[in-house]
Amino acid sequence: MSLSEILTSGNYQLIDVREPMELEMDGHIEGAKNIPLGEVEDRKDEILSIDQPVVLFCRSGNRSGKALEYLNAQGLKEGYNGGGWAELKQTIDASKGTF
Repeated sequence: MSLSEILTSGNYQLIDVREPMELEMDGHIEGAKNIPLGEVEDRKDEILSIDQPVVLFCRSGNRSGKALEYLNAQGLKEGYNGGGWAELKQTIDASKGTF
C-alpha cells in the first residue's frame, strides 16, 4: 500500500521522532506517539510490536527517514516515512474531510 492509502484507511500508528520541545514550539498531530530519534533504538521493541502500519514523521522527513531505515533493518514489516509534520497533518485532515 502507498502512504496515501494507509492514511485514508485510518489504520496506522503515527510516531513523531521530533524532540518534545519541538512539539511545544511547532505543534503536534493528535494521536501521534512521541519517540524522539535518539530514543528509537532503545524503544525499538515497543515500535516493532505495533500491530498496524507505522508512519514516522519529524519536521522535514530527514530524521523520520533515518528512523525508518533503522527500524526496517530491525525487521519492521510495514513502515512509512510521513515526512514533515505540517504537510502530514494537512494530508491526514484532507483524508478525513476536515480542515
